[in-house]
Amino acid sequence: MNSEQIKLRSMIVTALFAAVIGVMAQMVIPIPPVPITGQTLAIGLAATILGAKYGTFSVLLYLMIGAAGVPVFAEFSGGLSTIVGPTGGYLIGFIPAVFIMGFYMEKTAFTFLHAMIANTIGMLIALIFGTVWLKIAADMSWLAAIAGGITPFIIVGLIKAALAAWIGVLVRKRLQSAKLLLPTEYTAKKTA
Repeated sequence: MNSEQIKLRSMIVTALFAAVIGVMAQMVIPIPPVPITGQTLAIGLAATILGAKYGTFSVLLYLMIGAAGVPVFAEFSGGLSTIVGPTGGYLIGFIPAVFIMGFYMEKTAFTFLHAMIANTIGMLIALIFGTVWLKIAADMSWLAAIAGGITPFIIVGLIKAALAAWIGVLVRKRLQSAKLLLPTEYTAKKTA
């Protein structure tokens, strides 16, 4: 496979996962002030399947599409107002979360255990970013921001982390065996 084919394949997979994140963001359980969505599950899948580089690119593409006004954020919202609004910190927190999740797995292994650890870390990163921004943007007390921005999501987040780890590792192995997913840069160097 030549470098042009590899580049095209990587761009297609990145765009596909940006779309997956947008679709899963519409799975919503509306609780105030921050709804529970399938978005975070999709972020975990992107990191577990694609690794740090392409997982992060997929999140950046998703955020750019949403910032441009396409209604890909939760509850069919879009635009810069969503990113700078009270729940925008969660969206911004997806960037370091997916990078750190993918990086961790690239440095360890794409196994269920490591994927579960990585997805739990990623969940915490997104929750911390989101809660800090919620406190600032909504002018809440720290206690109220933590009660509304972290506490309701811990159990659901752990369930999503387990699902992303299990499904992500399984899909990653199947895509690699079908030669539809290239090894990440780090794992390619490690096996060479």
